Amino acid sequence: MSYDFDALIRNDRESRREKASATNFLEYLEIVRENPAVAILAHERMHQIIMEPGVELIKTEEYPRLRRIYGNDTIRKYKFFEDEFYGIDKTIMEMVRYFHSAAMRGEESRQVLYLVGPVGSGKSSLMESLKKALESSASIYALEGCPMREEPLHLIPKHLRPRFEELLGVKIEGDLCPVCRYRLANDYQGRYEDFGVVGADFSIRSRKGIAVVPPVDPNNQDASVLVGSVDISKMDLYPEDDPRVLSLNGAFNAGNRGIVEFIEIFKNDVEYLHAILTATQEKSIPSPGKGAMIYFDGIILAHSNEAEWNKFKSDHTNEAILDRIVKIEVPYCLELDQEVKIYRKILKKSNFRAHIAPHTLEIASMFAIVSRLIPSSKVDMITKMRIYNGEEIIQKDTTKKVDILELRDEAAREGFTGISTRFIMKAIDNTLSESEHDCINPITVLESLIKAVKSTDSSDDEKKQQLTYLQDTIKKEYHRILEKEVTRAFIHGYREQAESLFNNYIDHAEAYVNKVKLKDANTGEELEPDEAFMESIEAGIGLSGSAAKGFRHDVTAYMFYLLRNNRKIEYASYEPLREAIEKKLIASVKELSRIVTQARVRDEEQNQKYNAMVEEMNRNGYCHYCCNVILRYAANNLWKD
Repeated sequence: MSYDFDALIRNDRESRREKASATNFLEYLEIVRENPAVAILAHERMHQIIMEPGVELIKTEEYPRLRRIYGNDTIRKYKFFEDEFYGIDKTIMEMVRYFHSAAMRGEESRQVLYLVGPVGSGKSSLMESLKKALESSASIYALEGCPMREEPLHLIPKHLRPRFEELLGVKIEGDLCPVCRYRLANDYQGRYEDFGVVGADFSIRSRKGIAVVPPVDPNNQDASVLVGSVDISKMDLYPEDDPRVLSLNGAFNAGNRGIVEFIEIFKNDVEYLHAILTATQEKSIPSPGKGAMIYFDGIILAHSNEAEWNKFKSDHTNEAILDRIVKIEVPYCLELDQEVKIYRKILKKSNFRAHIAPHTLEIASMFAIVSRLIPSSKVDMITKMRIYNGEEIIQKDTTKKVDILELRDEAAREGFTGISTRFIMKAIDNTLSESEHDCINPITVLESLIKAVKSTDSSDDEKKQQLTYLQDTIKKEYHRILEKEVTRAFIHGYREQAESLFNNYIDHAEAYVNKVKLKDANTGEELEPDEAFMESIEAGIGLSGSAAKGFRHDVTAYMFYLLRNNRKIEYASYEPLREAIEKKLIASVKELSRIVTQARVRDEEQNQKYNAMVEEMNRNGYCHYCCNVILRYAANNLWKD
C-alpha cells in the first residue's frame, strides 16, 4: 500500500491555515457573533476540552464491585482521562469540578489548582495531560503582534462594552496590555477596527500559551522569570516608561490564555510567589519597571509533595497565598485491579516484548498496594487489600462483613506513603532486561523486588517491614493463587461436575431461604432442603453456623440480580461459591493433582492428565517455558506435608 505523504502534509497545512487565517477586528467581530464560544476564557476552554470526549455517569447500585468501594455515590468517568489514569477517580472528579466552577467565572476562576501527594502518584502526569490537550486543541484568535496573545475584544472601549456584549452574546473581560495600547494609539491612531487579528496555536515547546516555572535558586530569584523584564538595550532609545522597552516574555506573559505550571512550587521563597496573588484574585500581573498592571487570563497549576505543603501552610504569614489555592490530594492507587492497569499501560508504551506470565503484574501490584496500607486490627493486610479492590469478602463464622468505610476512617492518611509506581516499574524493567527466555513470571519479579528493596536507602525498620511483606505476606498469597491456578487447570475436565454441584446448591439454597420444599425431578417427591449437602460445600471456604446461613441468602439474592439483568448464570458467576465448589472438587482430586505435578516417571494415564493440565494452563496465558517453571516451583513449594 502506498501513501501520498505530500497530500497529507498539504491537507494539514490548509486546514490549519483555514483555522488561523489573518483578519482584522471587524471580521473577528462577525466570527464571534456567529460563534460566541470563540471568545471564552481559559478555564472554560479547558473544561470544554475535558468534557468533549464525553462522561459516563455510573450509579454504583448497578455495579456490586463499585458499590463495595464507593457506597451509593455516583461516579463520573471522564473519557478524557480513562486511558491514562487508574484508581484516582475521586481526584479526577475534584479536578473537573474545579474547572466547571471556574468556567462559570465563580471564585475558583481566581484560584490556583494545586495538586499534592507522594512521589509517583500521578501529579505531574495529570498536569501533562492538561497541557498536551490544550496543545492539540483548536487555535484561538489573538491581536497581531501582541506578546500576551490577548483576546481581540480587549480593543473595545469600556463605554461601548455593554452594547457589544448584547450584540455578540459574550461577557467581555480584560484590558489591553501596554504594548498593544501603545500600538493602538500610535500605529492605528485609535482606529481599533483596523487592528490586525491572527490565529494562535498552543505549544509547550515554543511557550505559546503554555509556560512552565521550575523551582528557582533561592539566592537568585528574579521576578522577570514570571512577568518579563525591561530591555536595557532599548533604554537609550526610549523613555523608561515607554512600553517599547518592555520584554513581556515571563511565564505569566507566555501562559496568558492558557496554562502556567509551577513545578514543586513551595521550593521557591514566598516573596517570589507574590505575583500569584494579583494573578489570581485580581487577574492581573505586575508590569516590568514602572508600567501599569497587565490583565491575565490563565490557569495556574501547581504541585508539590506533602512535606513541602505542610511546611508552607504551617507558616501563618503565608495565609494570603493559601487563601488562593484549591488543594486536591493525589494519593497512590489503592485498588489492585487499577494498579495492574497502570503497569500494563506503561509496558505497552515501552519496547519490551517479552511474554509476561499470568499474575506477574498482579503480584508486583500487591506489594505496591500492601506497602501503602495501614495495618488494621479488624483484618489482615491481604484481606484489607481485597476489600479495597471491591471484592466480596466472606468472613469465617460471622455474617457481619467488614465495612470499607470503617477501615478508611481508622487510616485517614492511607495512600500517602508506601512504594511508588516508579519503584515497582523499575523492578519489572530489570526483570525483563535480565530475562534469558523472553519471559518473566511472578517468581522472578518477586526476586527482583526483594533485591530492589535491599538496595534502597530506606531505614532498617522500613526495609525489614517491606521484606516481610514480600517474603511472607505476598509469597503466601501467591502460593494460594498458584495452588488454585494449578488445581483449576487439573480439574478443568470436571466442569460438568462443577456445574451440577452449582445447580444443586442453588436449588437447595433457594428452597432453604424461601422455606419451601424441593420437588425431585425424577420421582416428583417433595424433599426438604439438604442442609448436609450445602454444609459440605460451604465448609470449603470456612463457613458454618449463622455465617453459612447468611451466605445462602447472599447467593440467592445475587442469582436473582443476575436474572433481572439478563445475565448468564453458571458456577463461576459468584466468586465465593465458585471457590467453595472448586475446593470440594479439589478435595477429591488433590492427591492425584499432587502426584501428577510431582511425579518424575508417569504412567500413560498420568501423562494424559498432566498434558491436559498443561494445555489448560497454556490456554490461560502460560507459555511453554513459564508453565514448566511454575509447575516445578509448585512441585517444590506447594502441598507439603
